[in-house]
Amino acid sequence: MKTFDFKAVRYSLGFILKAVLLMIFVFPFLWMVSTSLQTYKETLTFPPTLIPAWPQWVNFAEAMQAGPFLMYARNSVIITVSIILLQLIIMVPAAYAFAKYKFAGNKLFFGMVLLAFMIPGQVTFIPVYMMMGDWGLIKTLLPQIIPFMSNAFGIFLLRQYFMQVPEEIIEAARLDNASEFKLIWKIMIPMSKSALATIALFSFVSHWNEYFWPLIMTDTTAIRPLTIGIAMLRETEGISHWHIIMAGNVVLVVPILIMYIICSRQIVRAFVYSGIK
Repeated sequence: MKTFDFKAVRYSLGFILKAVLLMIFVFPFLWMVSTSLQTYKETLTFPPTLIPAWPQWVNFAEAMQAGPFLMYARNSVIITVSIILLQLIIMVPAAYAFAKYKFAGNKLFFGMVLLAFMIPGQVTFIPVYMMMGDWGLIKTLLPQIIPFMSNAFGIFLLRQYFMQVPEEIIEAARLDNASEFKLIWKIMIPMSKSALATIALFSFVSHWNEYFWPLIMTDTTAIRPLTIGIAMLRETEGISHWHIIMAGNVVLVVPILIMYIICSRQIVRAFVYSGIK
């Protein structure tokens, strides 16, 4: 009489569960790409079809011609790159101080950083908007950059990473008369490339996809990012022209996929090394 193979059943159930989860996350993306390549009639077909009869690449050209999308894309690049660079300039020294220095109020200030991490931007947008208005910056890109110069999650993750760097390495560098700047630049940053790449990717995805903040902080076309431009396709093309709208969304998603492919290995290394699950 054959015994019941619990291991095989567990493996099969695990495979089915993973396949279901994969479809839950991947299917919306496949639907978006499929719709972006369909004709107007195909988007209205019932039951809907996932595979277009003939890919309509012209949809992407029509989406880009519906507004000044090169300007929107330029604004998104300027905003996102500026935020990432400013965050790295602020995060690295802050995380190093929290990880390697013992000073009065260390835990208090770090708790304040964690508190800032927990407060959503929707809570603070009114005072920030009023402050930017008082400074005369509303009609510039700066209101979309300045509030995000510091990244509380990045400081937290980088601090955890720096804490695992052996003190002996730092003390040896100090005995060689290395300045704090040189110590950070030559030792801490090279040893934390994975964490920095992870933070940069998370920040890129967050601010490249940002919709609420630009919607509040912009009132002219010249300073709007790509997310607002894509959202305006519904007003330009009409709510039923989903093939054009989805073509614009594909253009918005492609840079994120490229960044993820470039940084995926670094993300895994960062979380495995830092022990954060």
